[in-house]
Amino acid sequence: MAAIAGQKSRLTWAVQLSVVFMVVLWLVPTVGLLVSSFRTTDQISQSGWWDAAFSVEKAFRDRIPADGEKQVDGLYVLEGDLLNNGQNANDLKAGTTITAFGTSGIKPGAYKAGETVDTGDGGTLSVAKDGTYKATSKTSFEGSGPRVYFVAEMPPAFTLANYRNVLFSDGMGQAFMNTLTVTIPATIIPILVAAFAAYALAWMEFPGRGLLIAAVVGLLVVPLQLALVPLLRLHQEIGIGQSFLGIWLAHTGFGLPLAIYLLRNYMVGLPRDIIESAKVDGATDFQIFMKIVLPLSFPALASFAIFQFLWVWNDLLVAKVFLPANDASKVMTVKIADDLLGSRGGDWGILASAAFISIAVPLLVFFAMQKYLVRGLLAGSVKGG
Repeated sequence: MAAIAGQKSRLTWAVQLSVVFMVVLWLVPTVGLLVSSFRTTDQISQSGWWDAAFSVEKAFRDRIPADGEKQVDGLYVLEGDLLNNGQNANDLKAGTTITAFGTSGIKPGAYKAGETVDTGDGGTLSVAKDGTYKATSKTSFEGSGPRVYFVAEMPPAFTLANYRNVLFSDGMGQAFMNTLTVTIPATIIPILVAAFAAYALAWMEFPGRGLLIAAVVGLLVVPLQLALVPLLRLHQEIGIGQSFLGIWLAHTGFGLPLAIYLLRNYMVGLPRDIIESAKVDGATDFQIFMKIVLPLSFPALASFAIFQFLWVWNDLLVAKVFLPANDASKVMTVKIADDLLGSRGGDWGILASAAFISIAVPLLVFFAMQKYLVRGLLAGSVKGG
């Protein structure tokens, strides 16, 4: 039975739930990446990004120095502060408190902070929450104090140091500029070429037009990996080798089939009366294209620009093949894969900030032009009047 007026069908609800699910599926890791990019490596390793607003606990090891040994009531006594003067003082943030301590690495939190425990041979050890400790022994420590383990509760910490390291210390700033240098021309050039070709295939009559359209459709399913080596050899033979010009032309060639197909479908759907009236008035094909077809095709142009920009910005394979392997020419994807993942494999804060920088620009481009995306994807689905 058809849906009753005013009620939504089950299919509508299913579509809406699917959209919500996909948005959440995309949004959750993106937010996690953003939060992690502002956290320290220690905090990332101890808790998930969803716990970033809460304190984290981490075990530490220290050795009490014996240079301040003194005698009190026949006992040798060592006193000090683990949080401010210990071996881990540089890794501990303000507001850190000790929750437990121990004398063995197997159980670093065997005793609660503030307790006094027997260390054997009449010796004792106590560690307070504020980090102050007191170790006693019937015999001299002889220049080597006891080893102590403790569990510290550290407050949440957020820092911009990750971004400073990435942009100014690890060469990511240069890689960012290289990525823009590759992406902007590799997005504009295919649009310019494809727009002319799409108009010709949509509104100009010439022999072999049908075969060209079929060839364009066929090229959509050809894996670009098949052309990498032959195309690189061709570039080397004609003298452009591994260079920015070479990668511009490579991305142009790989993006043209989709661009021509998308733009042609949109241009075919434009009102025929407008085109024919312009021809009757004596307008040339170039004038029709520049003054009528191109302005009306802006949604399709913007739609392809989004796809091409995202593809080129996030590309790793083509950049590895068509750009030199030196730091001066590396784009962000190559920089992250080669340098940061290689030398910073355990520094998750650096990796998170570098990854978020790499997706920030595509996100801005997508949200700035997303209103044209659906209109461009529906190109040719409805016949124009």
